[in-house]
Amino acid sequence: MIDQKTVNKIMDTARIEEVVGDFVSLRKSGANYMGLCPFHDEKTPSFSVSPAKGIFKCFSCGKGGNVVHFVKEHEQISYSEALKWLAKRYHIEVVEKELSEEEIQRNNDRESMFIVNEFARDYFVENLHNSIEGKSIGLQYFQGQRHLREDIVRKFQLGYCSEQRDAFSLKALQSGYQKDMLIKTGLSIETANHALFDRYRGRVIFPVHTISGKVVAFGGRILKKDDKLAKYVNSPESEIYSKSAELYGLYFAKKSITKENCCYLVEGYLDVISMHQAGIENVVASSGTSLTHGQIRQIHRFSENITVLYDGDGAGIKAALRGINLLLEDGMNVKVVLLPEGEDPDSYAQTHSASELKEYIRQNECDFIRFKTNILLKDSANDPIARARIIQDIVESIALIPNEIIRSEYIKACSH
Repeated sequence: MIDQKTVNKIMDTARIEEVVGDFVSLRKSGANYMGLCPFHDEKTPSFSVSPAKGIFKCFSCGKGGNVVHFVKEHEQISYSEALKWLAKRYHIEVVEKELSEEEIQRNNDRESMFIVNEFARDYFVENLHNSIEGKSIGLQYFQGQRHLREDIVRKFQLGYCSEQRDAFSLKALQSGYQKDMLIKTGLSIETANHALFDRYRGRVIFPVHTISGKVVAFGGRILKKDDKLAKYVNSPESEIYSKSAELYGLYFAKKSITKENCCYLVEGYLDVISMHQAGIENVVASSGTSLTHGQIRQIHRFSENITVLYDGDGAGIKAALRGINLLLEDGMNVKVVLLPEGEDPDSYAQTHSASELKEYIRQNECDFIRFKTNILLKDSANDPIARARIIQDIVESIALIPNEIIRSEYIKACSH
């Protein structure tokens, strides 16, 4: 229970435009701010924030309330947890006793899983930096092979899980975390004889964060060569994690996306991290999955401009083509950049400065029509039937654009 004095301090300190602005790209409109509602799918802003009144209101779906109601609704947490969230956001101390095992068990599964994930993140980070195995294998990989700076490794909370079969699981159990929570989060796997072993053993760890910074999942990359093992292992779907709803790096990118009014979309964890190190922070990754409407809507909260930045090989081209129609359908302004053959955003960012990378993007980015035309028509110059199919494909893409004016401009461009 939070005492009333602390509640009053939280309410007096929290500024609704700042809190909402962490999640929604807001534009000044008189004394208020307007943006796309984060609680339903819309293409025209109907979500209003009033700093003077300290309230938000969506004139489309009807949701509204004060800053606590916003956090409660957006994060899907209780009123008390929303107050704690705001206290943390504004560095206001809330005195609480540590949760006992019984209290953790009484907590709902969702909150308990977040708690376990936070413990796991801290364990993996500690293991990377302070164990002999972590430093000689994990840190050597990040800093020796990938040339990541110490501050970048710390920023993204990168970690390492030991080779020992159950080192993490044992530590978690000894620390009072429940076996069923370790299994539900996917951190541990139960054998036929009910023993636990670590899902990520012998792997470097990439925590995946929600838009508000909670650790929702993990990705683990194996470093030794073993054809029997998958290169990457990711958290399974759970009560708190849906792979199709999350974008890697969005928590770290959202302010820069708003500032630059553009988001770069790449494929993998290391693409995001290396670009941050090069000084480009408005970047997120789909993490090897096909784009979804849910992921695109998250980006759209902060900007309607997106540049797809993929490898210049066949796989990169196919990945870029796959996502274009979804982006157009959700009202995004889409540009595409293919890197030189043999390069990906990770390798290119490591060997070029931020200004060089930005200049390459500026010189090579093209709108989706030119991209599709250049790629698809390249091998069908003398085949009228193939050309007709490709033109039909481009026209179908244009038809998905919801804005009538933009759609008509693309039709004009296509006719030339």
